[in-house]
Amino acid sequence: MRRRTVTSGGLDEVLDGLAPAPPAAREEAPAPSPARDRDRDRDRDRDREELRTEFDFELPRGYVDDEGQVHRRGSMRLATARDELRPQIDLRVKENPAYLSVVLLSQVITQLGTITDVHAGVVERMYATDVAFLQDFYRRINSEGHTHAAVTCPLCHGSFEVDLSGGRLGES
Repeated sequence: MRRRTVTSGGLDEVLDGLAPAPPAAREEAPAPSPARDRDRDRDRDRDREELRTEFDFELPRGYVDDEGQVHRRGSMRLATARDELRPQIDLRVKENPAYLSVVLLSQVITQLGTITDVHAGVVERMYATDVAFLQDFYRRINSEGHTHAAVTCPLCHGSFEVDLSGGRLGES
């Protein structure tokens, strides 16, 4: 690492460079126009509306708890950097890297039916199809920002979009 020494004369030059420009030298900001303000406010409102941090889902099979109750509906929040880093230090993940998705899903699932404490043990006891669904759901909301998937009908070759988060096939 290189060090830079500053003499008292050099310090004044550095401080002068950091000082704000005098009022006469500053550029005048253009006068705000009502149309520009309206556009900026609309964009800001749209950004607030589009930032969803929690997404509802419905499992294909459902989690069966100790009392035999089936839990199908749940919610998952967006992952943070900490959520993705924490499993890397988990001993279970170090012993078996495939366990990473179990730990990660247990951190981001906020609710599953009436269960609000979703931990790794809950995810471990889920059916494989539900875990695969949740892994894909996680990828969609964290990478693509939505739960929609583009599909093509094999019969008519028509393209349309489906929402993976809710409803069973054939339900309205």
